[in-house]
Amino acid sequence: MLIRVVAAGINFVDISQARGTFAGGPRPPYVAGIEAAGEVVAAGEGVEIGLGTHVVGVSIGGGAFAEYLVLPAVAAVSVPPGWDDEQVLGLVVNWPTALTALRPLGGLTAGQAVLIHAAAGATGQAAVKMAKHYGATVIATASPEKHEVVRALGADHILNSRSPDLAGAVLELTDGAGVDLALESVGGPTFTASLTATKRVTGRVIVSGLPAGEAGISNWDLVYRHQVQLIGLNIGTVIQAAPQMYSEVMGELFHLIAAGVLTPTQPTTHDLAEGPKILTELESRATVGKLALLP
Repeated sequence: MLIRVVAAGINFVDISQARGTFAGGPRPPYVAGIEAAGEVVAAGEGVEIGLGTHVVGVSIGGGAFAEYLVLPAVAAVSVPPGWDDEQVLGLVVNWPTALTALRPLGGLTAGQAVLIHAAAGATGQAAVKMAKHYGATVIATASPEKHEVVRALGADHILNSRSPDLAGAVLELTDGAGVDLALESVGGPTFTASLTATKRVTGRVIVSGLPAGEAGISNWDLVYRHQVQLIGLNIGTVIQAAPQMYSEVMGELFHLIAAGVLTPTQPTTHDLAEGPKILTELESRATVGKLALLP
C-alpha cells in the first residue's frame, strides 16, 4: 500500500542502518526510516485495508522519512480508534519488541525479577509498564536525569546506567541471586553486566540491541562463567520466521490496549529536516521516550 506519511518514528535501527552495521540493511543512497503512520492513498490487489484508513507499519528497507511510503500490507495495522497517528508510533516496533522479550522469549511470570536497560526509551518504557502488569519486580536502568520518568512508570528499583558496577547493584537488590530475566538492549560493557546479574541456569538474557557496541562471549564463558539462557531478538526476523508468534504478540498488545495497560503516548516531534540532529541526540542517549519526524 502507499501511505501519505503523517508521522515517522525514529528508532536505533535507523542509526545502525546509517552506520552500515545493520545486517542486510540498505546501502546508500537510500531513504532512511523504517516506521511510519499515515493515510492509505493507494493499495495493491488483494489488500483488505481500504483507502483513507490510517495505519502504522514498518518497512525494514527504509523510506519512512518522506512524504509518502510504500508499505508492505502484511506489516501494517490500523490505527486504534481514538488515537492520533503520532500516538500510535511504537505499536509495530517498540511495543512488540518489548512484549516478545518479556513473554514468549523471556517467559516472565508473576513474582519474578526483571532487569530492563534503557528504561527511559520507547521500548524500555513499554517493557516497564508491561512487566509490572504481569506482576514482576522491575529493576530499571537509566541515566540519572531520566530517573523520574522511569519511576513514574512504576519501576520498583532504578539504577544509574552509568554505574561502573551495575551487576553488583543488581545482585545486592536480589540478595545475590540475580534476576530471572534481563532485557539487554545496550551492548558493550552493559552486556557483561547483564550476564553477571542474571540467575545461573534458569535465568534468561534477551539481546535486542547494541548501541553501546559489540560484546563477545565464548562457549567457555557459557560453561564456566555465565551459565544463563542467551536468546537473540530481532522483531523483523520474528515477523518473517515466526509469524504465528508475532500474531499472538500483536493480539496480546491489543488486549493490553483495551485493558488500559498501554495507552496513547505523545512522542517528541520534530520537522523532517531536523532528522540528522535528532538521530545524533538519540545515538548519544540524550533523548527520552518516542521520537517522531513530521514531513
